[in-house]
Amino acid sequence: MKNIFLTAAVASVALVSCGTVQSLVQNTFPYTANVLISTGVPADKEVSSTATASNIQTWFGGNNDARIKDVRISDAKVSVVSPSGGSLNALKTIKVYISSNGTGERLVASRSNISTDASSITLDLENTGYLDSVVKSTGVTVRTVYELKNQTSSDMNLRVALNFNSVPAN
Repeated sequence: MKNIFLTAAVASVALVSCGTVQSLVQNTFPYTANVLISTGVPADKEVSSTATASNIQTWFGGNNDARIKDVRISDAKVSVVSPSGGSLNALKTIKVYISSNGTGERLVASRSNISTDASSITLDLENTGYLDSVVKSTGVTVRTVYELKNQTSSDMNLRVALNFNSVPAN
């Protein structure tokens, strides 16, 4: 009788701890977009660049609609990836939007008054809600809007890297 209670207690603890561990483990999935800033882009004018992302099924494989929830932006960075290097000093502002098939667009990250000679910066997150309906849709679109302080003397390639977090659905 004592062994039955001990076995039941151990099994209960194991089941509870597995559920707790699963709820603590967060899924993180990235998206990267490349943006080309040509020499002909005028200063002090907003310019937009759009890229299509993979949906959540592609990131994790299979149908994950029931496996994750509470998707939020967790990190956003922009960096110069031109072969000759460079800095982000030419940028005045940058905004990153995400949408589902081009509808329901939401601002997820931005930075204004950029004044750095660095080749990479972390953007300020606009984490005002869950993005489940967007990232689980069949067509995720990322739009980058930027404004230059002055016209560049050569083409500049930027990489926008977004990371999203989610928790396992019960």
